[in-house]
Amino acid sequence: MRFPSFPTLLRTFHTVTNTTGAFFRAHPTYLGRTLYNTPQRALLYRSMPNIPFLGALFGSSSNMADNTNYPVQKTEGEWQTQLSPEQFRILRKKGTEYPGSGEYDKHYPSAGVYSCTGCSTPLYKANHKFDSGCGWPAFWDAVPGAVGQRPDGGRTEIVCNNCGGHLGHIFKGERFGNPKDERHCVNSVSINFSPNEESK
Repeated sequence: MRFPSFPTLLRTFHTVTNTTGAFFRAHPTYLGRTLYNTPQRALLYRSMPNIPFLGALFGSSSNMADNTNYPVQKTEGEWQTQLSPEQFRILRKKGTEYPGSGEYDKHYPSAGVYSCTGCSTPLYKANHKFDSGCGWPAFWDAVPGAVGQRPDGGRTEIVCNNCGGHLGHIFKGERFGNPKDERHCVNSVSINFSPNEESK
């Protein structure tokens, strides 16, 4: 196995410190206890984005085969024409944006809808969004039927049910205090916000 490059190590360090900090902000009662004594320790690893050598260590998969027939079907070339290079990398190649870099990470409107960048399908409402401190937009629920879940190594991937676009991953049982005890960890690049509550 080739030793990772310095930029990859730097990115990994940033992700680990960001995720660990989010954990302690969300679980202040665990301060003073070691990570090895906390039941959520596995969540720290599963919450990390797809970093090549970490993916190999923790069993994540960045290029799953997609055998689902979604209503919106386009060739790879058509998606490349429609999307920016970064949108294509994340939505169609299942990439991950850097933590804290997304447009909607600290975005908390009182009303509105977040829709899929690929097909404009409404996915999340503004009142689904909460501050998880993880570095990515977090939602505790989705528009009914809009988001699908699929196994992704040790994690669960979430996709747009209309076009199959990669949104991020879902984590359960983190005790953020929301009604469903879920965190949809979504890439900002995968969604667009509209202040209008009406479906497009």
